[in-house]
Amino acid sequence: MLRLSPFIRSSIACLHCAALTCLFLTSLQAQANVDRIELVNGSVIIGSFHDADNGKVMIDTDFAGMLTIDKSNIVAMDVASTVTLQMKDGAILETDNLVVDNRTLSLTTRGQTSYALDELMRINPEPWELGRGYRHTGLASTAFSLQRGNTVLDEFDYKVDTRWSGLKDRYTVKLEGEVREANRERNTENWMVSGKYDRFQTGDYYWGLSASAEENRFADLDLRTAIGPYLGRSLLVGTPFVLELETGLSQVNENFGSAEDRNYVGLTWSVRSESQYFGAASRLYVDHKGVKNLADRNNLILNTTVGLAFPLLGQIQGATEVVLDYNSGAVAGTEELDQTYRFRLGYAW
Repeated sequence: MLRLSPFIRSSIACLHCAALTCLFLTSLQAQANVDRIELVNGSVIIGSFHDADNGKVMIDTDFAGMLTIDKSNIVAMDVASTVTLQMKDGAILETDNLVVDNRTLSLTTRGQTSYALDELMRINPEPWELGRGYRHTGLASTAFSLQRGNTVLDEFDYKVDTRWSGLKDRYTVKLEGEVREANRERNTENWMVSGKYDRFQTGDYYWGLSASAEENRFADLDLRTAIGPYLGRSLLVGTPFVLELETGLSQVNENFGSAEDRNYVGLTWSVRSESQYFGAASRLYVDHKGVKNLADRNNLILNTTVGLAFPLLGQIQGATEVVLDYNSGAVAGTEELDQTYRFRLGYAW
């Protein structure tokens, strides 16, 4: 049997104690870095704090992944990591210890400071939310159909919708089009591109300028352009619903292949609505636009899109849509109402 000297036995014992001490300190540090949220129903959620915005708090848990919690359901919260706070009064605060108790927010900056939880607008804001640069979002999608047999049908549809949003203004660019062939003969070909600039004002109001151009070859429309100002208002801000209403005036120029060209001033309006009625991962949307010729009461253009988008894999999403295009001043021999039903596949960012 191997006999160790007293010195070696003492050294091994010291190393063993040191290892146990390191494990104990690591455990204490891990516990200290755990974030904790207590809800009004008494539930306690343990995890790693992720973000807070639009009245929602996100925390990453081991048992259920990322959870989103409404701020109104929180009575206490303890965040051990360093965070940046943006308050409703515009103040930007940094703290390495955030504590919420009885809906009162306490933090350490240059001294102990207390706020009502309702005064907190967001935690860890992105640069654009602090007035630096823009947030770029968008969706590029397509829909296509192939049919072979007694009828040969090929249809391709594309759409790009992208926005740059800042604290004071917003830019929007849209491009969409459709091509269809039946029995090797093309019977549909159209496209439209539009751009908007919005300038936010005090409250929910904003003003803007829009411009668009479109062509519909088989409706005898060589080119329609429109440009003009508008006034808008955002409603239901901070809720799962988004509603924007706009109205204004636009100079419209229409060039036709065979019919007489038209130039007029039109009354314009638009309604854009989105909601998470079917769940946070889905998006139910309505996009409606109208133009009324002020010099001809019988000339009215309406475009309405109703759709339901849902995630498929990562940032890939699908959508079912119904598109209604109405033109009371359509050229003779063309339909006033076009109806399109499609399934879209796209990439969101």
